[in-house]
Amino acid sequence: QVQLQESGPGLVKPSQTLSLTCTVSGGSITTRPNAWAWIRQPPGTGLEWMGAIHNDGSTYYSPSLKSRTSISRDTSKNQFSLQLSSVTPEDTAVYYCNAAHSPVENFWGQGTQVTVSS
Repeated sequence: QVQLQESGPGLVKPSQTLSLTCTVSGGSITTRPNAWAWIRQPPGTGLEWMGAIHNDGSTYYSPSLKSRTSISRDTSKNQFSLQLSSVTPEDTAVYYCNAAHSPVENFWGQGTQVTVSS
């Protein structure tokens, strides 16, 4: 059973970089599942796909966030991370990591609230 857990600070100041890590168990970021993604949900809105890293190391980003987003992985720790630079209060959201075997078979972390505020 694939399990994911987000970790990182819950409060980030404007203009700083938001950094989160997803720790994986029950699967391998280098083999299966195929894709490892970051998804967020701002208050009162739906889910927003931010980007993903695939098991071969290739990365993909939402066009609206590409310039500020970096997804990387640490294969020795079976973790992947999110870096979102130059944050504003509009980046306040619940952030989730997600793993997908296929478009209809996903595994979710519990989500972590990140607030951007001075």
